Amino acid sequence: MTRPRRAAAGSGERFAVLDPATGEAFDEAPDQRPEELDAVVDRAHEAWRGWRTDSVQRTKALTAAADAVEAAGADLARLLTREQGKPLSESYAEIARTAARLRYFAELAPRVQPITDGRPVHSEIRWRPLGPVAAIVPWNFPLQLASAKIAPALAAGNTVVVKPSPFTPLATRLLGSVMSTALPEDVLTVVTGREPLGARLASHPGIRHVTFTGSGPTGRAVARSAAASLARVTLELGGNDAAILLDDVDVEGIADRLFWAAFRNCGQVCMAVKRVYVPARLYADVVEALAHRAKSTVVGAGLAPGSRLGPVNNAPQLARVERRTAQALADGARAVTGGGRLDRPGYFFAPTILSDVPPDSPVVTEEQFGPVLPVLPYRSVDEAVEAANGTRFGLGGSVWGTDLDAAEAVAGRLECGTAWINHHAELSLAQPFAGIKESGVGVAGGPWGFHGNLRPFVVHRPEEA
Repeated sequence: MTRPRRAAAGSGERFAVLDPATGEAFDEAPDQRPEELDAVVDRAHEAWRGWRTDSVQRTKALTAAADAVEAAGADLARLLTREQGKPLSESYAEIARTAARLRYFAELAPRVQPITDGRPVHSEIRWRPLGPVAAIVPWNFPLQLASAKIAPALAAGNTVVVKPSPFTPLATRLLGSVMSTALPEDVLTVVTGREPLGARLASHPGIRHVTFTGSGPTGRAVARSAAASLARVTLELGGNDAAILLDDVDVEGIADRLFWAAFRNCGQVCMAVKRVYVPARLYADVVEALAHRAKSTVVGAGLAPGSRLGPVNNAPQLARVERRTAQALADGARAVTGGGRLDRPGYFFAPTILSDVPPDSPVVTEEQFGPVLPVLPYRSVDEAVEAANGTRFGLGGSVWGTDLDAAEAVAGRLECGTAWINHHAELSLAQPFAGIKESGVGVAGGPWGFHGNLRPFVVHRPEEA
């Protein structure tokens, strides 16, 4: 459809991108100035005039973009692992998910909905796109979360300006370049840079929807910025997901799934298991089973063969994980395994299982977002549910046991957006994803996320005489 193009270039200034496996710079990205956004958003608005008019053409273009992403999978995966740190196999999985999401939303199109209310008037809802969308993306799943914002917005007829984290800008730039070979010019633009670039994008008067994934404090700042132009806001913020193990749980049968629900992507997952509540009589068995898996997990550079767990992505996050762990140990917790940094270059932290953790320790009450898991005993299911719900977050939660009816009854008591039984953090492209309390505003995923990028336009006309 169009010739290959690079992402928006910028002023010529650049900043270093570090490899978390070494802590050293391996490349650079453009450090674009906030004032450059005016031209970017203006071009996105101009491109929107044509892009919004033809849903059939959008379907073809997004399907072609998915093909292009798959064809560039090897280059995208290696670059993603280099700047993010995750094992190469996980990067390939992220790219597959990116392409699948583009295909899923390519098949969705706004449909006219008649209104039947008994009046002698023919009324219908026609869905219209919003305009340029700002997608502000974090560093834990740069491509997957970018596509979670790009795909529904483009499918709905909007144009998109993507701003990735300065810790992981390169793979997103490449994704933008690859996708743009299948899209009209300026329908999708990637801008990179350090703050205040993101704040300026969120507050730009030409942006009609701001979709953000990241921390609560930054999400609040994004909401304040977007309020200046009354742009729509979708925020996916932090989580402190609890897993409740019931008295009939098969410990060895679920231990692998439970461990990786907490430690996948080095624990840097908003909806990872971050606290485990265990019946007192099974406590020692569960701690031992999780500790065994932590000790046997191969930790190394994402590009190294055999690595199952990579480094923490960046130095500030590593320092945060260290502080949370040190505070827990000072509070009386015991590191059954791990407990600190590994003695090697890069941002490596040993997979850590904590027992005897005071329930008010910050590693329990706050989101650690790293390879550290506190395990806490409980005396009754009511106590476990109260503890699981006793947080300002409400993203996800899970219940594990043999009696599925009993597990579902407990899951129904969790205060969160998604509850799983005998697994955790598995999402379908067709389902809504949303948190409650301080875990977010708005809905992503499925038809709900698609319609979050549209506005209703109602037309009334008299019935024929």
